[in-house]
Amino acid sequence: MSRLSIILPAKNEAPALADLLPRLRAAHPEAEIIVVDDGSTDDTRQVCAKTGVTCLSSPYSMGNGAAIKRGARAATGDLLVFMDGDGQHDPADVARLLAKLDEGYDMVVGARDWESQAGVGRGLANTLYNWLATHMTGHAVADLTSGFRAARADKFREFLYLLPNGFSYPTTSTMAFFRSAFPVAYLPIKAAGRVGKSHIKPVRDGFRFLLIIFKIATLYAPLKLFAPTAVAFFALGWAYWAYTFFEFHRLSLVSVALWSASVIIFLIGLISEQITSLTYRRDA
Repeated sequence: MSRLSIILPAKNEAPALADLLPRLRAAHPEAEIIVVDDGSTDDTRQVCAKTGVTCLSSPYSMGNGAAIKRGARAATGDLLVFMDGDGQHDPADVARLLAKLDEGYDMVVGARDWESQAGVGRGLANTLYNWLATHMTGHAVADLTSGFRAARADKFREFLYLLPNGFSYPTTSTMAFFRSAFPVAYLPIKAAGRVGKSHIKPVRDGFRFLLIIFKIATLYAPLKLFAPTAVAFFALGWAYWAYTFFEFHRLSLVSVALWSASVIIFLIGLISEQITSLTYRRDA
């Protein structure tokens, strides 16, 4: 029988953990529960001690992704479940994720509906992220940034070196699983309002999420990013050539520069594609 490890990154989430951990223990008494304390200054460690839950403490905050990596390395289970420590995720949904995992998937992600989004701005941003990730991967991505997911431990640990220390480990792990042809499924969930204040800054972390998507896109399928850019430069070069030819009857150096740039961008994309193939090459 597979052993289960449940990992909760937490930073000053003691009030939420005081309610969540007993419910989680009651629902899964056999599971290994690990709270990764990311430099908390509240009673997180005491709450964990009272409920008999393992607490990995950091002397300072290293970020959500760093907490996930520490928890994944320390976990002894064959199956890993990651959930936020802020009380948004229902312990009853853990069993649903695991049941879906048993159908042959390597990762199952809890996909939030629109009502579960933390505000209209976050909902619109997540919709954009999902659309971009779907385009890059060629797979339907229902919730790119959901932190509630179950995965096979051996598969997940293959990508620990890719995960950023900050936000967002869900983005990176999802796209890495798709790139390596590990089956991923989405399961609709309802997320409650978080207990306490969110550590995510909409503007700062919004740009960071977009940067991560394009960063992972170059690692996932570089030509999907570089080829359209090269075509755009090439077309722009011809458009400018047509303008200068009919208006001034000459060839502009700007058109030559745009055509040269398009060729260079396309060649960089080809090289990146080869590097990506080597990065994801799996030895026997």
